[in-house]
Amino acid sequence: MTDTTFGAKLQRDGRTYAIQTRIPAGVVSPEDLETIARVAKKFRIPLIKITSGQRFLLVGVQEQDIAAVREALGKLGSASITPGVRYVQSCPGISYCRNGTQDSLNLAREISDEYAGKEFPAKIKIGISGCPRCCGESRVRDIGIMGTAKGWTVFFGGHSGFNVHQGVQVATCLTSDEVKARVRTLLAYYESHAQPKERTSRFLDRVGTDWLEPCTPG
Repeated sequence: MTDTTFGAKLQRDGRTYAIQTRIPAGVVSPEDLETIARVAKKFRIPLIKITSGQRFLLVGVQEQDIAAVREALGKLGSASITPGVRYVQSCPGISYCRNGTQDSLNLAREISDEYAGKEFPAKIKIGISGCPRCCGESRVRDIGIMGTAKGWTVFFGGHSGFNVHQGVQVATCLTSDEVKARVRTLLAYYESHAQPKERTSRFLDRVGTDWLEPCTPG
């Protein structure tokens, strides 16, 4: 990986690259979509894929075009490429979904903005769901936040890879402000004690869950 290709993923053909976009809460405007379409046409990008993290993946970018593609994408091209919060995904929540009980979209935007560019020992994925149906995949994310009629429930240490881990429930019935404070507490402890490249699920396997007890309402 060179300074030119940093953050772009080499593809199977060994020649072209894929670039992730930054889409907080998975919400795009018509102007964002027009920008992505314009960039794809200009640089003859053959495939645009929506990822599980609610981002757009531009696949088939030529190496010499990587910097220009990022520049043309503007704010959309500033996706996280260092160990840190890769994305904050969200369901429509109470703002639009008839099943929603909490405002997942606004909370996702606030958390995404707070951790944009901040580095951690390993990548972190956050899922926020406005109700227990968990359309934001909250139970299998490093930080999971799930809405109920009584407030928010927070999970830590979930993982959806080869070995699926459901996150440990650490708090319930929280307000949005309390959720943000709890996330700061969890990530501060993880940042201070995790080993390099150690995801939160493996971190819990190593250190256990006793440290989570102060985070659980009595």
